Amino acid sequence: MEMNIKKIVIDVLKPHEPNIIEYSKALSELNGVDGVTIRSVEIDEKTESIEMSLEGGNIDFEEVKKVVESLGGSIHSVDLVSAGVKIVEPDNINEG
Repeated sequence: MEMNIKKIVIDVLKPHEPNIIEYSKALSELNGVDGVTIRSVEIDEKTESIEMSLEGGNIDFEEVKKVVESLGGSIHSVDLVSAGVKIVEPDNINEG
């Protein structure tokens, strides 16, 4: 039984253009993505660090990566992944 990615949070470094509105539009058009939230974390002279949160029924990470790279961005880290039947929020994760 294949478990689908339901939520993923990614840290991305991108040039100032295209802006986060254009990133969110492009990512929200991917199959399996129901919603996208992007927030700017840090801005310097040439680049911007953003945090992207995507939710959906079946998020294809490789497709997300292709879109980010086609817009000039670079994935720095994958900070959270939820897979399975439902999303388990980080507050509900028990430390061992």
